[in-house]
Amino acid sequence: MTTAATGYPVHVHARLDPGLSRWLWLVKWFLAIPHYLVLAFLWLGFAVFSLVAFFAILFTGRYPRVLFDFNVGVLRWSWRVAYYTYGALATDRYPPFSLGPEPGYPATLDIEYPEHLSRGLVLVKWWLLAIPHYLVVGVFVSGGSYIAYQTGQIIYNSGGGLVGLMALFAGVALLFTGRYPKGLFDFVLGMDRWALRVAAYAGLMTDTYPPFRFDSGGDEPGATTIEQAPPPDLGHRGWSAGRVIAVVIGALLLLTGGAVAGTGGFGLWADSTQRDQAGFLSTGQESFRGEGYALEFGTLELRWTDADWALADGWLGEVRLRADDDVFIGIGRTDDVNRYLSGVEHDEVTTTGPAATYRHRGGGAPADPAVQTFWASSGTGQVTWRAEQGSWSAVVLNADRSRVVDTRLSAQAEVPALRPVSIGLLVGGGVLLLLGLVVMLVAALSAGQSRRNGTTTSVR
Repeated sequence: MTTAATGYPVHVHARLDPGLSRWLWLVKWFLAIPHYLVLAFLWLGFAVFSLVAFFAILFTGRYPRVLFDFNVGVLRWSWRVAYYTYGALATDRYPPFSLGPEPGYPATLDIEYPEHLSRGLVLVKWWLLAIPHYLVVGVFVSGGSYIAYQTGQIIYNSGGGLVGLMALFAGVALLFTGRYPKGLFDFVLGMDRWALRVAAYAGLMTDTYPPFRFDSGGDEPGATTIEQAPPPDLGHRGWSAGRVIAVVIGALLLLTGGAVAGTGGFGLWADSTQRDQAGFLSTGQESFRGEGYALEFGTLELRWTDADWALADGWLGEVRLRADDDVFIGIGRTDDVNRYLSGVEHDEVTTTGPAATYRHRGGGAPADPAVQTFWASSGTGQVTWRAEQGSWSAVVLNADRSRVVDTRLSAQAEVPALRPVSIGLLVGGGVLLLLGLVVMLVAALSAGQSRRNGTTTSVR
């Protein structure tokens, strides 16, 4: 059974399933997690292939058919998941893991393949011409970003804005009455249809401007149903499960490569722009205040094998602790620091959380810290220390050993290995990005070849 075209090349049809479960909609967010995970990678593939299609349209006026088939498949898959979950809640039938049309599923999407696309429109339609529609669709789907426009690509999730709210009302009606209100279904499908038309236009799949028309209900107005055998889906045949998995793997490589290369790029930026005149990288200054005679900064454990220590030392280099006033700063082994502060009123400071926490310890005044011999490094206002293995603590006291220590501190380090490590990350990330693109393009070329072979076979 097929449905005749209504004049617009994006055809969205759906039917409301009878006998919907009263409670299943409460857990569909959980049941759909496998789809969300796969779609996250497929949408990255959609973005990459849309970029390739952009240049293909710009130079040839054609959207490569194999890329068109894939991107339409991603929209179909996303639409089925949205229809099952909080983009409609109108079926309890679990969505198939498929890019194909799946005509037996209660929600279908078809987009007519354009034989020719405007080279000029491709430059402006997704970021300029579609803006009025983005404003309308934003009301329908904002908040949960069912379909949102971001950095020139369509990002598709499910359940948000007015669509999500209406689907929630439908879920509550199901819970208490066991029925999905027909008028509510028509309204939700009208919003979904509008959003999908905009998604196809912004995804460069058609030059026909989406109508400012609210076509509610499961079937498009004016469509006629014709009983006939469906044609072979040659476009879908090219995208086998193995090739779809290859796109997912390529997308994973792209994500990993982007993260690795981004980390390397950030490291190079910090190495080039964030060092002071002495070559140290610094954290921002933070304020610390204790009511006792000293501030004790927790235990720092440095443990490496002898073989690894040279590498660790080369990575960290010299470490500096700096105050904005003339307080005494000392760094020593934790056991020695504990003996020195035993019986001294002080505050133990923990800085692992978003804000420093203090634990007050009672006692008396401390001995003169300047005459103590256990410090690995000490000074007034600033201390420089080269890390060694062991357990270490830092102590800050007023120069006159008075109560209430109130100061601002910053930590600094040379980190001489930052540049070579960052370069290595940048190169490694670039290799992963290139490998991901190659895997995805090989999958697309293989799917295109398979489709051509299928076409030849069907004609013969």
